[in-house]
Amino acid sequence: YKFESATFGQLGTVEMEDQMKGVSYLQSLSFVDSKRMGIHGWSFGGFMTTSFMLRKPDVFKVGVAGGPVMDWKMYEIMYTERYMNTPEQNPKGYEDANLLSKAKNLKGKLLLIHGTDDATVVWQHSIDFLKKTVDDNIQVDYFVYPESEHNVRGKDRVHLMQKISDYFDLHLKP
Repeated sequence: YKFESATFGQLGTVEMEDQMKGVSYLQSLSFVDSKRMGIHGWSFGGFMTTSFMLRKPDVFKVGVAGGPVMDWKMYEIMYTERYMNTPEQNPKGYEDANLLSKAKNLKGKLLLIHGTDDATVVWQHSIDFLKKTVDDNIQVDYFVYPESEHNVRGKDRVHLMQKISDYFDLHLKP
């Protein structure tokens, strides 16, 4: 209950502050190169990954976001309204959490991944984000899993994990 009330109406903000404490700790370690840090998440984690890349663009050099929510107005209402209320009741919260309006802030490398048959976070989330990056002349990488649902499964899952590892290797290794 405390988590839900702490984040109510402002998804992505309190969580980011909390995660930044972990980032600060990692940056304090002698063996961590804070100039070459990456972040990865799926679904809400994809939302948080993209949020970090856009709201705190100097923290992570590379992000991989899978099945990410980009605009909470397009996500299923039972979950969203439990944490955000309705868009009419909380217009500021929805606007602050809307990643489409923040695409221009991207500095690092971002790979978005989405399944074409994702009924949980519909494909339109990443399509709208891609359109915004094109409109804002921002480069982003994108990979689609044809016929995959929200959680890419089976042999495609093995391909997915290799895709993520390769992306980090390509952009984070010295």
